[in-house]
Amino acid sequence: MSTATTTKFEAVIGLETHVQLNTTSKMFSWSGATYQKASPNSLVDPVSMALPGTLPVVNKRAIESAIAIGLALNCDIAEVTKFDRKQYTYPDLMKGYQISQYDEPICLDGWIDLPTDEPCRVGINRVHMEEDVARLIHIDSPTGGVMHSLLDINRSGVPLMEIVTEPDLRSTEQVEAYITSLQAIVRYLGVGTANMEEGSFRCDANISVRPAGSSILGEKVEVKNMNRIRAVCEAVEYEIRRQIDAIGRGERVEQETRGWMDGEKVTVTQRSKEDAHDYRYFPEPDIPPLRISRDWVRTIHSGMPELPLAKKNRFMTDWDMSDYDASLLVDQLTSAEYFEEVMATAADESAKDQAEFAKATANWLNGEMARSMHEADLQDMNQTRVDPASLAVLVRKFQKREINNNAAKRVFGEMFQNGADPEEVIQRLGLAAVANVDELTPIIEEVLAANESAVADYKSGKTTAIRFLMGQVMKATRGRADAQVVMGMLEEAMRLE
Repeated sequence: MSTATTTKFEAVIGLETHVQLNTTSKMFSWSGATYQKASPNSLVDPVSMALPGTLPVVNKRAIESAIAIGLALNCDIAEVTKFDRKQYTYPDLMKGYQISQYDEPICLDGWIDLPTDEPCRVGINRVHMEEDVARLIHIDSPTGGVMHSLLDINRSGVPLMEIVTEPDLRSTEQVEAYITSLQAIVRYLGVGTANMEEGSFRCDANISVRPAGSSILGEKVEVKNMNRIRAVCEAVEYEIRRQIDAIGRGERVEQETRGWMDGEKVTVTQRSKEDAHDYRYFPEPDIPPLRISRDWVRTIHSGMPELPLAKKNRFMTDWDMSDYDASLLVDQLTSAEYFEEVMATAADESAKDQAEFAKATANWLNGEMARSMHEADLQDMNQTRVDPASLAVLVRKFQKREINNNAAKRVFGEMFQNGADPEEVIQRLGLAAVANVDELTPIIEEVLAANESAVADYKSGKTTAIRFLMGQVMKATRGRADAQVVMGMLEEAMRLE
């Protein structure tokens, strides 16, 4: 499709995200909610099995988590909220209905600003609570098709929070920014893992297209079955192209639910929504309406951490950090807190010195620390043996050229492996940089005298010869010489000869 054709239309995208909460117990019963590694049908109880005569009891911690998310998304928190029965029949729905929320959710009318190049504010329509369903495992027949299905009830009743945006997104860039921003908020608040691969963070996309500049919405298509951020973006991109192509052929875009086929990179029809039956919501008779006091909301708000975007902006303002460095550091709360512990050692320094120290520290954390953590399969900087105060010592020694780059990496390696003290490693291994002019002068003179042909090559215009001479100096100092100092001294010495 040509760019000219694409620019005649704009996409209108809304997202519905289900977030599993990491509470100890389930939404309406006492059995454990951490089901991912549990044996099938081992986390069950009469309520999650829907045995006759059982009654649900609301998980207070789950409600607090939903309120925290609502506050983080600038929502109005309801003073009264209620649960409803959502009627539909499917084998993984133990009761034959799902306890959810319909017309009186916990949170309404919020927004989130996205860290995109062009400012983008996405409206949050609602945040509501419900229970997750059981899990069906389909067993394929050797001759094709499904031979039979197995039911694991462990997931039934796990607290599930649904966050619904307004149709304010217009591109896959914004879609990706929204998902990653929401994941970061969930993780900062500590209410869930937000891991798409394990199913604790699921995202469905509602997509339509319309002529550019129009305010009329087109027919909406819901796309499901996406378990990675990249898959969501690919599915949205494909569906936009498919709908524009259909309109270009004079066809009508059908309102339907489609599934994303990750292998084929296409969406396929699952069911039509035009003839879909209503869910027949009605108030859950076994759960009275919940009253949410303003004091309770204030208490929850007072316990919330600084959120990712605010923290990133503060890093950029206070320490003159780049957007790139700050974004990497605030991706995880533990990384941001670790960085701030290192920066606390520079609290009494000037703003200029703090900014330089922040840049140097970010380079080590986003570079050598990230690489070492990846190799060790660690996700949290607090799991490493590198103490923030010790890293501050290493960074300063490197800044002052008391050790060179290779030596600093060697010291960091020992710190990462066994929590070693950087000063002890430098002294034990003799890694202190040779940067003193008086100490380097006789070494450089000796190297120049022993390599007259390289000196002649340099003076005749072969400037690369200085690299050879540099290598000889580094060899003579066992790699401890400061490269910048050596380079300057070599150039000066050969100009004077």
